[in-house]
Amino acid sequence: MALDLPTSWMLAKPSDEFTGRVFQAINGMMLDVLAAVARKDYDDRRRRQAQGTARAKAAGLYKGRKEDAARNNGIAAMLKAGASYTQIRATFGCSPMTIAKIAKRIASAQLASGEVA
Repeated sequence: MALDLPTSWMLAKPSDEFTGRVFQAINGMMLDVLAAVARKDYDDRRRRQAQGTARAKAAGLYKGRKEDAARNNGIAAMLKAGASYTQIRATFGCSPMTIAKIAKRIASAQLASGEVA
C-alpha cells in the first residue's frame, strides 16, 4: 500500500491537525478507488479473454499449445526405465504434473493393450 499518493494538495501544508487528517482520508479514498478500478479492469480482461477462447473453441479454431513430443517421449522412456520424478524433473525441467500426465498415459496404454505393469 502506498503511504503517500502524490496529489495536488501535497504542495499545500496543512495548517492544523484536522486538515491533515482530511487530506489523509482523501488520499486513502483515492487509493481505494484506483485499486478498485484496476481490479475491475483485470477481471474484465480475464472475462473477455475467456469469452474469446470459448468462441474460438466453438469455431474449431482454438488448438492450444502444441505438445513437446520429444520431451514427452524422453519422460516416458525414463518412466519406463524406473527413474524417479526427481530425476526426470532434473533432466527435463518439467513439473510433477507433466510427469504424472505422461505416467497416466503410459498406464492407460498398458491397460488397453493388456500388458501388466
